[in-house]
Amino acid sequence: MEMIGPLGIVIAIIFIILMAMKGYNIIYIAPLASIIVILTNQMDFFSSLIGKENSYMTGLTGFVVNFFAVFLLGSILAKYMEQSGAAQSIAQKVLSITGTEKPFSVLVAIFLISSILTFGGISLFVVLFVIIPLARPLFKQLNIAWNLIVIPVYIGIGTFTMTMLPGTPSIQNVVPIPYLGTTLTAAPLLGIIGSVVSVTFGLWYMNYTLNKSLANGETYAQFNADDQSKHELKEKTPSFIMSIIPILLLMVVNLTGSALEIPNTILIGLGVAVISCVIFYHKYIPSQKAVLNEGGQSSINPIFLTSSAVAFGIVVTTAPGFKFISDLILGIPGDPLVSLSVAAGALSGITGSSSGALGIVMEVFAETYLAMGVSPEAMHRVGAIASSALTIMPHTGVVLSLLALTGLTHKNSFKYQFISMTFANIFALIAVIVAAIIIY
Repeated sequence: MEMIGPLGIVIAIIFIILMAMKGYNIIYIAPLASIIVILTNQMDFFSSLIGKENSYMTGLTGFVVNFFAVFLLGSILAKYMEQSGAAQSIAQKVLSITGTEKPFSVLVAIFLISSILTFGGISLFVVLFVIIPLARPLFKQLNIAWNLIVIPVYIGIGTFTMTMLPGTPSIQNVVPIPYLGTTLTAAPLLGIIGSVVSVTFGLWYMNYTLNKSLANGETYAQFNADDQSKHELKEKTPSFIMSIIPILLLMVVNLTGSALEIPNTILIGLGVAVISCVIFYHKYIPSQKAVLNEGGQSSINPIFLTSSAVAFGIVVTTAPGFKFISDLILGIPGDPLVSLSVAAGALSGITGSSSGALGIVMEVFAETYLAMGVSPEAMHRVGAIASSALTIMPHTGVVLSLLALTGLTHKNSFKYQFISMTFANIFALIAVIVAAIIIY
């Protein structure tokens, strides 16, 4: 009977993965999976689902309370950058610098554009909407295999700009702050080491796969790259300087606020960036009200998808059977940062959400590791990187979105998606853990 609880947790995890892969929304499959955990662990049904302490609903609402403002302001900023054409202007400037004559220069340009926009606080989904229409004619002109587009995109949006670079405004870099008392620039040296490793691998892998594709005679048309994007390029856009001002302001506020240890720096930075968009882009946007409304609406789905994953995690971690799993994680030999990485990586693969996994890990393990004397700075950076290690799974939202926009399939592109992001993050994570053990 003692193993029924842990077995129920495993069954619930398998259920949530399979249902997500079949396209069912996690907003309603997460509570169903939670019910499996509750019943198999003989927990009080209603108090575990809707109770006021340690329940599914408190896990969901707790995450919303802590991070809704970040999602809201980030979504509004993304809409302004998209609707004004500022993101397009930045992309075209980078392309003019790197050139479009050689296949590898095109891949590097796409990588740089993705990185700049993501580090500037723009939603990765908006980055996809900007990148795909720009990249398609270039790939067609140079006859590059279209399935290679996923490599520079993921290296740009899902590695060093998401979890490693000091000061990045990504939600993954924000989640650990309230649990650890750290800042956006936590463990800057570790972040730089991870960034160097991930970018080095990314550039090598881009070059390797491109040369292999060319040697095999693969072409653009070979992958049925029908244009699935309904987003057309704007004719009138802000200048490059004007386009990058909100991003620069966001970076400056984040870095300065973190250095001075000012609370809620990310909210201040996002607020300043949004206000600058309102001022500078008004003549490029037909309706400010429409942008604000769309930005606000667009923030709802992402935060509830993420908080649903966190809420399921809360039910799992409060279940009696989780002690068996927790003891296994805590009992992993070696430095505590290794077991922290295993926990964050495993949960990211289970939930398909790096921020959701990181929220669960911080909620469950942060106090234990801090009591063990683990550096909060090291925990912040290692946990963030580990949370992205297995995020790219077949049921992940960004995977499905990219496939829809590009017209590609799991069969002809998922291998490249998985290797480019997962391997880059794992190699960076190993380097960062070794450095953290030496430094901290």
